[in-house]
Amino acid sequence: MKKAIEKAKALVDAMEYIRQFRGKIVVVKLGGSVIDEPEFQKKLLADVVFMATVGIRPVLVHGGGKAITKAMNESGLEPQWVNGRRYTDERTMAIVEHVLVHDINASICDTIKQLGCDAMGLHSLSSCVLFAEPLRMTDSQGRIIDLGLVGDVKTVNSQLLKTLCANETIPVIAPVAIDRGGGKLNVNADSAAGKVAAAVEAEKFVSVSDTNGILKDVNDPESNISSATETEIKQMIASGIITEGMLPKVEACLIALAGGVKKAHIIDGRILYSLLLEIYTEEGVGTQITK
Repeated sequence: MKKAIEKAKALVDAMEYIRQFRGKIVVVKLGGSVIDEPEFQKKLLADVVFMATVGIRPVLVHGGGKAITKAMNESGLEPQWVNGRRYTDERTMAIVEHVLVHDINASICDTIKQLGCDAMGLHSLSSCVLFAEPLRMTDSQGRIIDLGLVGDVKTVNSQLLKTLCANETIPVIAPVAIDRGGGKLNVNADSAAGKVAAAVEAEKFVSVSDTNGILKDVNDPESNISSATETEIKQMIASGIITEGMLPKVEACLIALAGGVKKAHIIDGRILYSLLLEIYTEEGVGTQITK
């Protein structure tokens, strides 16, 4: 009886949050171990299905960097990195597309359907919602850096995403974009997710990975920052508190906020029910970033 009462109380406690977010779009970016480990992936997707069941409209954007690197190694290709970006030639692009579309995207969609919701994969081999231009970067002397087939997302087909959400279908977006000439470009999943959140006017943006939010001290896992403003985040970037692997996640959150999203979150997908705890409780489990 006690366990039953506790379950009922949890539902009642969540009721106000369910009401608040019912019908609202929440963009979730999946990365890290959530993508690489089937166990974590299925538990996280169960949270996503719960959200959809109680009326939230989730939109998923996923990465897949480790799987791509593994596939390249198995094909005898050595990954090349330029300013933190994967140099992408035609052979690399073929592997990127295969891994992201046939392996990761298809697996996510299949799992969501097994859990009882409809899902649609959106990528370069079906309906693509990301449109990009080649990414132009320069070195300290102003010379253009050649990144190959790497793009920067410029527009998002928000109308298709909103239509799918209204029809209770969960969009699952792979980070391969189309350029003006119909060619394919490898785009950063974090920044793409932030731009998707802005384009669909999401209520929330949640970056799910294998790190428990922003830490004051990277060597102290207990130094989690539960909440920060956009200004405070920029100060932490300038002071070096936020660096390396955390930086793309934070920048995605800032892109979303700049586009009108009310709140952005960075959470650890390895924690059971982390997505639900961040949305349906006051305390949350990661770092919340606000304007």
